[in-house]
Amino acid sequence: MRGPCARSEENEELEEEAAAAAARPAGVSEAEEGSHTDSDSDLETEGTHGLGELGGDTLYLESCRTHSVVPISCFLHQGSAPELNLRHRGLGPQGAQALASSLASNPCIRRLDLRDNGLCGAGAEALAAALSKSSSICDVDLSENQLGAAGAQALCAALAGNSAVQKIQLSGNGLEEQAAQHLAELLLDHTGLKSLDLSYNELNDQAGEMLGPALAENTGLTELNISWNHLRGPGAVAFARGLEANIFLKVLDISYNGFGDPGASAVGEALKANNVLEELNMSNNRISAVGALSLGLGLRVNQTLRVLVVSRNPMRSEGCFGLLKSVQDNPAPALELLDFSDIQVNMEFDDLASSVKVIIPGLCIKTGARRAEYKKEFLPVFRLSLPVPAP
Repeated sequence: MRGPCARSEENEELEEEAAAAAARPAGVSEAEEGSHTDSDSDLETEGTHGLGELGGDTLYLESCRTHSVVPISCFLHQGSAPELNLRHRGLGPQGAQALASSLASNPCIRRLDLRDNGLCGAGAEALAAALSKSSSICDVDLSENQLGAAGAQALCAALAGNSAVQKIQLSGNGLEEQAAQHLAELLLDHTGLKSLDLSYNELNDQAGEMLGPALAENTGLTELNISWNHLRGPGAVAFARGLEANIFLKVLDISYNGFGDPGASAVGEALKANNVLEELNMSNNRISAVGALSLGLGLRVNQTLRVLVVSRNPMRSEGCFGLLKSVQDNPAPALELLDFSDIQVNMEFDDLASSVKVIIPGLCIKTGARRAEYKKEFLPVFRLSLPVPAP
């Protein structure tokens, strides 16, 4: 089977024929097409000033002919809609190149969704050129497109010079440490970026060591999702130290990594100094009871964190108890949700939770795991019926 970045010659020929047919109005013969092509070229050379829907469609159709791809009907019918949703369309690199030429001249599109289109590095480079010129697009989803380091480099370079883009999703693109350097530069240069999704990639220790210092210096990002990566060891600690110095981030998802106890301890130190973060997801990070107690040192003094999720960590009831005790000892806690889902707790934890609820009635403590019930088993007692002696 061919990958999404390869295209057979047979398909190209079929797509070229379909593109030409789609561009030709109904009832117009091939012999008459030349005059229409000339008029289309005239519209294209006139620029985008005063260009209506027909002109925009003409630019796109001409580009589809150039790149030998079939035009996408929903883009032709886009009109002045603020969102362009082309996810799962199989655009490929050539389809992205055909689309890019029309995006920069469309002042209506604010959200661009191209998730799962096999764009690869070449498609990302074409879109990067369009995004660098667009002043209207502020929300971009390029998840699941196999962008790789080359695609990330092109996009980050383009976005660094475009303050209009405030939200970008790059989930599931196979991004590794080679891409991390470009992402770090984006965090340093793009002060208008508010939300960044890097989940389901392959960012490892080296990536964490590059992203941590960039996060410390970033000014503007309020939401970061870096879940389902490989941040662990020194990389996790370096990333957590970046959180300690950051003064803008409000929502952070680092779940399904490998922070472990050293990473949890570093996050605990960060929570002592950070007075901005409001939501933190650390579920499934290999945090034991020791790491939970270190994390609790930050909860004892932090006064901004509203949501903490630490579910599916091997901290046992002892770790849950330690975290909850830290919240109880905090003189001015802001916590509204403490999530221990899928961690088994005992009656001692339940007693503490009841006490904390009296002090902080607005706190929701979630466990969601069945408690272990230990009951002493007694052997059945058999009563023997002895015959009553005759009088």
